Amino acid sequence: MLLDTIQVDYELDTRDLPCPVPILATKKKLAQMASGQVLRIRSVDTSSMQAFRGYAKQTGNRLISQEEFGEEFVTVIERR
Repeated sequence: MLLDTIQVDYELDTRDLPCPVPILATKKKLAQMASGQVLRIRSVDTSSMQAFRGYAKQTGNRLISQEEFGEEFVTVIERR
């Protein structure tokens, strides 16, 4: 799915944060959001893609998209 076609409600830039801080920041941000709202997370940690997949599965939030742009990883999650 192309990121340009996804309506995003919030952005979270975790590019300067080491793992597991991006997951913790994502958890905190999603807790502040309403059901159905969408969060785009930017990261550079190579393990973040797998971590976000596991987090979404564990919490029941919907993983909409994951894409890699050079050294940057973009994950889009919809809050349940």
